[in-house]
Amino acid sequence: MCQYICAVPLSSLTSQVHDYEIYRGILGRHGSKCSSWPGPGSGCDSIWSDYLYGLRFEPYNFELLLKNLTQLRVLDLYLVNISPTIPLNFSSYLTTLLLPRSQLRGILPERVFHLSNLESLDLSYSSLTGPIPYNIFSLPSLVRLDLSNNSFSGKIQEFKSNTLEAVVLDQNQLQGTIPKSLLDQQELYYLTLSQNNFSGQIASTVCNLKRLIMLDLGSNHLNGTIPHCLGEISGLEVLGLNNNRFNGKINATFNTENRLNIINLYGNKLKGKVPPSLINCTYLEFLDLGNNKLNDTFPSLLGGLPSLKILSLRSNKFHGPISDSRTDNLFSKIRVIDLSSNGFSGNLPVSLFENFQAMKINGKNSGTQEYVADKYSVSYANTFIVTTKGLDLEFPRVLTTELIINLSRNRFEGHIPTIIGDLVGLRMLNLSNNGLEGVIPASLHQLSVLESLDLSSNKIDGEIPQQLASLTFLEVLNLSHNHLVGCIPKGKQFDTFENSSYQGNDGLCGLPLSKDCGGDDGVPQPTTPVELDDDEEEEGDLISWQAVLMGFGCGLVIGLSIIYIMLSTHYPVWFSRMVVKFEHKIDSLMKRS
Repeated sequence: MCQYICAVPLSSLTSQVHDYEIYRGILGRHGSKCSSWPGPGSGCDSIWSDYLYGLRFEPYNFELLLKNLTQLRVLDLYLVNISPTIPLNFSSYLTTLLLPRSQLRGILPERVFHLSNLESLDLSYSSLTGPIPYNIFSLPSLVRLDLSNNSFSGKIQEFKSNTLEAVVLDQNQLQGTIPKSLLDQQELYYLTLSQNNFSGQIASTVCNLKRLIMLDLGSNHLNGTIPHCLGEISGLEVLGLNNNRFNGKINATFNTENRLNIINLYGNKLKGKVPPSLINCTYLEFLDLGNNKLNDTFPSLLGGLPSLKILSLRSNKFHGPISDSRTDNLFSKIRVIDLSSNGFSGNLPVSLFENFQAMKINGKNSGTQEYVADKYSVSYANTFIVTTKGLDLEFPRVLTTELIINLSRNRFEGHIPTIIGDLVGLRMLNLSNNGLEGVIPASLHQLSVLESLDLSSNKIDGEIPQQLASLTFLEVLNLSHNHLVGCIPKGKQFDTFENSSYQGNDGLCGLPLSKDCGGDDGVPQPTTPVELDDDEEEEGDLISWQAVLMGFGCGLVIGLSIIYIMLSTHYPVWFSRMVVKFEHKIDSLMKRS
């Protein structure tokens, strides 16, 4: 067990120990690798933890170590449990202090950060609370600051440093406005303040951040209009303004030099139309304009974006038909398209489905799994809302194999195109709450990796295609509230669905419904007459004629008797007429028999 770690660099120490597992466990008071305690001026100026994952210090050992490392300049201990509280005796020469995921807890004391040479500070992914110490904002040489994924509260102070390159403060409880000094940083390329409680407007000085690559201000309480210049920052690749209170039109003008890869404006109060200048975003992979108040027809121009993989226009006021286009390769790389909860009408867009080339590849044969806009997956969560089982689920990242079509809650009508069966990579298909008619196309059985199918609340009739029983990945099925008839398919996934999948279809029968289709296998059996041999048939005919003759004879005798009595006793004429009519009816009934 290593007693203390001193390294210039640390790799020279680890090279003496072939099994890095000796660094795991508790760093104790006794060991064998460092024979003496490194004293002042010992030359030990860097410690990092490339091979020290899971290391944990005993109480006070870390402070004791730092006390003797007076020349220390770099301290990088990723995933090393140093102590519940941060030490107070860092070297004044320290330029880099990286302690992410070090299980720090509590409030940071102000006196820790009298470190005039500190350039990089990372205390992310811990349980630190309270306000951010004022001294951090006063560090004159600060370049990179990451305090994300803690529980810091209070306001951000004005920064003294004018050399900031990266500020990462997302997932805390910070509030107030965005400091003016933060938007005046000429070298800033990375700014993420998402999932806090910031309020106010984005100052127009944000346009001065010419080197900005990522701007993530999502999930705050920001309001006002979106600065038009954001589309003119040529190096900007990620624009995350989702889940705020921005209003007005999307006035940003996206120039031809932009390199935007992700635009997320979901969950605001934006109005107007989709800006035509979006066609200039040739690198765009992810576009979410959902849950706003946009009022426009379907923006077919977006189909010309060569890299677009995810498009969400859900929960807006889009309207009108999606006209068939003869232009090839529109939306050829689209993997997720969500147009739900709008006012789209007319027939389902056959030509659009024909162009979905990426959906025509089965995910099982598409190579290794990757995420959309994967280069930002560590630093930016391009969350996406997916509706399944009647619930809105939030995907923190979207796999390239998650192929989804959601056209629910619109006014589409007509038949379901059979060409959807060609989109063999589909995982989720939701066409519910429209006015679709006709039958369920049997071609849907070709969607071999389909996991969720929702055709509920339409006017679909006919039988459920028996071929759908071959969909072995199907986990969610909703065919409720249609006009379906006949037997529910049996076997495989269909044996797992409950009544709710079929309710509101009075003509359906078979399990899990209580209405039986008849027959041992659940298929209705046709009724056929019993065949008789020749002797039985002749005997049956003889019996029938005998019954007819006997009935006729009895009727005749009774009729004559009544007439005789009437004539003998002089009954009134009206009675005689009634008797004659009665006799006639009896005679007619006997002849029918």
